[in-house]
Amino acid sequence: MKRIRNSLLILLALTSFPAWSDTPMSYLHTYGPAGDPVTRLNWGLIAISCAVSIIIGLLVLLAVFRKRPPASPDAQGRMPLGRGGNGLPWIYIGVGISTVVLFAVGIWNAVTLAAVSEPDRKPAITVEITAHQWWWEARYRGDSPTQIFVTANEIHIPVGQPVLFKLASDDVIHSFWIPQLGGKTDVIPGQVNLAWLQADKPGTYRGQCGEYCGAQHAHMAMYVVAEEPEKFAQWRADQLANAAAPSETQAQLGHDAFIQNCSVCHTVRGTMAQGRLGPDLTHLMSRGTIAAGLLDNNEGSLNGWIANPQALKPGTHMPRILLQPEELHDVVAYLQTLK
Repeated sequence: MKRIRNSLLILLALTSFPAWSDTPMSYLHTYGPAGDPVTRLNWGLIAISCAVSIIIGLLVLLAVFRKRPPASPDAQGRMPLGRGGNGLPWIYIGVGISTVVLFAVGIWNAVTLAAVSEPDRKPAITVEITAHQWWWEARYRGDSPTQIFVTANEIHIPVGQPVLFKLASDDVIHSFWIPQLGGKTDVIPGQVNLAWLQADKPGTYRGQCGEYCGAQHAHMAMYVVAEEPEKFAQWRADQLANAAAPSETQAQLGHDAFIQNCSVCHTVRGTMAQGRLGPDLTHLMSRGTIAAGLLDNNEGSLNGWIANPQALKPGTHMPRILLQPEELHDVVAYLQTLK
């Protein structure tokens, strides 16, 4: 009885309206020129497939229910022998229509590939994406070294402007996929692949690694935040700044504990923490999530993640750091100053 009840609850959850309406990974509606041509082709192929299925179904029904008049015997009572109606014209018609449709679809497909292969103007910015098990590193290029900064898992772009992505992997094959903005691009070790995106509407677009890459593949998400150019310029200026020195005593104690325990793996610009193994935390609190989209970025999540990351994301490369409760709260207090 309990099993039946649980099954009904699962079915109810799967068929509920919120689950249907909350589809951040849907590719059926896109919001930029890197995805719109593919979406139109997708809907067109769906319409053609439905039309073909309906026409074939109607012809089958017509053949089933259409009856020929019974043959009459001759004067000797024998049934006449002869060939029925000629069906070759139907074959000619079917092959002709299919050829025209397939040829048109082939041309449409070629036009779509040409439209999404590159933007119609020079990209506004270039972002170098490095995929790790299991998070995304984003390095924003600039005209000079002072204009370069690194962030993780949350990619900001200006609305209405194409952005070029240079994709590389630090370990295994991954796949860069923001379905509401564009298609998938494989991220392969030892190779740099190119992709571009453009968001014509402000908003937050969820992405996901689209290639199985290990135990936590499902927890390797990213978010693309599309902002008006002025707001993006302000965000970029904020990201270029070094981390502010903590002013409160607890945060100062947390800074010291962070340098002692976390600086080997993480970078906080403006401090002695210059690690390269984990995400850059210089402006950690400007991000909406931690652990590649696994947890909301708040005090409780930070405490739980630092205390025992393996319990939340088994297999993650972040080790469990044995901190005393007071030290843990101090480190979290310091991290919350990194805005």
